[in-house]
Amino acid sequence: MAQDLPLASEFPPATREQWLKLVDGVLKGAPFDRKLVGTTYDGLRIDPLYGRRADANVLTGRAPGMPWQIMARVDHPDPKEANRQALEDLENGANGLVLVCPGAIGSQGFGTDVSADGIATLLDGVFLDAGAPIEFMLTREAKDVPAHVAAIITARKLAPAACDLRIGFDPIGLMAAGSSAPVPWSEIAPLFARMTRTLADEGFRGPFAVADARVIHSAGGSEAQELAYALSVAVAYWRALEAGGVALDKARRMIFFRLSADADQFMTMAKFRALRKLWARVEEASGLTPAPAFIAAETAWRMMTQRDPYVNMLRVTIAAFAAGLGGANAITVLPFTAALGLPDGFARRVARNTQLVLLEESSLAKVADPAAGSGGIEALTDGLCRTAWALFQGIEKAGGIAAALECGLIQKQVAETRTTRESAVAMRKDPITGTSEFPFLAEMAVNILMPAPLLDSPPQAGKEQTGLAALPAIRLAEPFEKLRDASDAKLKKTGARPKVFLATLGKPADSIARATFAKNFFEAGGIEAMEIAGGDLAAAFRQSGAALACLCSSNEVYENEAAAAAKALVAAGAKQVYLAGRPGDLADALKQAGVQAFIYAGCDALATLETAHEVLRKAP
Repeated sequence: MAQDLPLASEFPPATREQWLKLVDGVLKGAPFDRKLVGTTYDGLRIDPLYGRRADANVLTGRAPGMPWQIMARVDHPDPKEANRQALEDLENGANGLVLVCPGAIGSQGFGTDVSADGIATLLDGVFLDAGAPIEFMLTREAKDVPAHVAAIITARKLAPAACDLRIGFDPIGLMAAGSSAPVPWSEIAPLFARMTRTLADEGFRGPFAVADARVIHSAGGSEAQELAYALSVAVAYWRALEAGGVALDKARRMIFFRLSADADQFMTMAKFRALRKLWARVEEASGLTPAPAFIAAETAWRMMTQRDPYVNMLRVTIAAFAAGLGGANAITVLPFTAALGLPDGFARRVARNTQLVLLEESSLAKVADPAAGSGGIEALTDGLCRTAWALFQGIEKAGGIAAALECGLIQKQVAETRTTRESAVAMRKDPITGTSEFPFLAEMAVNILMPAPLLDSPPQAGKEQTGLAALPAIRLAEPFEKLRDASDAKLKKTGARPKVFLATLGKPADSIARATFAKNFFEAGGIEAMEIAGGDLAAAFRQSGAALACLCSSNEVYENEAAAAAKALVAAGAKQVYLAGRPGDLADALKQAGVQAFIYAGCDALATLETAHEVLRKAP
């Protein structure tokens, strides 16, 4: 570096000790770990500063300089419209299609017609031997879809090996998601191997089976849990194929992976890199030389929001960016309106163009494994590998993935992580922009082709026999969105939203920070914040038409004015009085004066807002 940057060579190299000394001066004695060190949901430590990892090697994934495949979801229930969308996608930048069957993992209530005629209509005009890959998201009920496609290929007199089909058999995943009636894996495995061998014998090159870990991510699981699940499912399929007479080396090439990519950029990059290292370790343990696995990515369902959906564009961009740099072979970007219903042409175009910009204008695929040597990402990758491998070993000790699902081991681990994650969202430690933070009550509706259906709980048929409980598919924003929905319903019914009166005390400089915080806080729950400057506090409250009130000012003003203001608001008819900020030593006096709750950074915002709605429902 000294030769490249002669000016820099004139300065002595900085040391970590020098940096720590400067940090200590800023922290002023506060604990370093508590202030600057983060922890992932897997318990991995995230330090604020990392050095370069000079010993790191480039991971083998996509061929150097090769772009990932831009995949477009096809999930419209009308096969003619699905065909029109598919052709439009392929003509405008997408180079592959993902056929989503109704009830498949990640279908979210939609799916294309899986009949022979429906598939024929959908693929009309699609050149199956032109290098455009077709990936399937199947269900047990749609198991004949590959046969329908094979019949089309035969009718067109195409060579099966010339068609790039990723079939996507995933019976274990469907069991985990509750997308079909659970049947013991011991009964399914021979059929799975036979169906896979049949397609291979017909000349299709596969891969045929997918270890789809989106079911873990969508249920709120951690990155290591997602990796351990993917590894365990792939091993189960590998064993089933070997037992079905497929050679070990050939069998591994019949399996591919599918992971979720979310807006946690560095964790997503590390997760995709870790999967390659973990699978290579399994291959080595099986006596094989590691070969690059095919890894498909889809931007995460659980991070999508219905409110301020344009923010979803940012989320999926970061997710696609991270998956691409992490080495994904194919990426599907969910349209930004997916949480609201079936996306229209504009949303689908934005999803395509997001990847086109990343590839064609940002040239992200030009460098192979750009994260190699980055101290922070290498540390996360190694940490995920160690943690996921330990979880994988635990699954194997339980008898394999099917047994671990049947005894509830996987569900219990994921549920614990989901509870922790949901708590962080409720307390806004994991903020959701446009929903739990910076809400906009006057946002305009976006266009969709049809609203998302109300999905029932996953089917539990056969649970009595297998003991298998389905993993749910959640969106983290849903609890806040329910409050916003209640606010919209009240607006539609009465012409006004539920309101909270911001009682600002002292000068504007005293109250503006906490008034802004309180407005953001309450409007995250659909409660419109009202502020009337000047005049008598009680009169201003009555004029606002609100049933709730929140005191907003500085700690110094609170000491002198908060108790009297709270009494005045109660006397004026406030059903609930809040105070913005931590009360400290004033807590008892403020409660006696009528303050019933305190809102501050780190409080349980969701519980507070749910209580506020309950108070409003009871108010006359």
